[in-house]
Amino acid sequence: MTGQLLVSVSGLRQETRDFAAAFAEEMDARGVPLSLLVAPRLKDKYRLVNDPATQDWLRLRRSRGDAVVLHGYDQAATKRRRAEFAALPEHEARLRLIAADRVMEQTGLRTRVFAPPRWLASQGAVAALPSAGFRLLANMTAIHDLERGSSVRSRVLGIGEGFRAEPWWCRALVHGSGRAAKRGGVVRLAVTAKQLGTPGPRQAILDAVDLALQYGAEPTVYRWQPRHPRVGAA
Repeated sequence: MTGQLLVSVSGLRQETRDFAAAFAEEMDARGVPLSLLVAPRLKDKYRLVNDPATQDWLRLRRSRGDAVVLHGYDQAATKRRRAEFAALPEHEARLRLIAADRVMEQTGLRTRVFAPPRWLASQGAVAALPSAGFRLLANMTAIHDLERGSSVRSRVLGIGEGFRAEPWWCRALVHGSGRAAKRGGVVRLAVTAKQLGTPGPRQAILDAVDLALQYGAEPTVYRWQPRHPRVGAA
């Protein structure tokens, strides 16, 4: 049985873009497309709309087969140690999703796929997604097709953004990737662009990818497949 491999990068901004770009080249050499997790607003007053170079890079990567995934709206306004969508009621979640969707459309990066910060979404946030136009939800433990009501169970293995980055965890991540791929499961690897600038975590992700590929996992991205061919996917 052949499994799948999904590799995502978050925390994309001007200061981390070069780390992500170098990693993307490594993935290109392996035939592994990336899921690029994008948030319109991050801490330190970062705004995607004011970062045309990152916008251009994201559009270029998407044209080459990578996927753009919405990854929250205003993480800068979130209380420390709490993920943005982890405890929101439905109404507030919908307002944030609509605001984020507007920015993504403005920058030419609109997507129908949502992965909440730290992969955590409240019941209210999940309920708000379809009415805000989203069709696929990737959370900590599964990938949900919101239109069809189907799910694929698989847990995220990550470094940074709520996940640890110590050497012991990096080793565990590599081993976990290998175990999941060996049994034909879905391997979901996640890393922040900032951690890609650190040799240990970066090497761990590369090793985890290589091990999953060695066991035959097929690279893919977070993408919603529409019911009708003429309807655009994300």
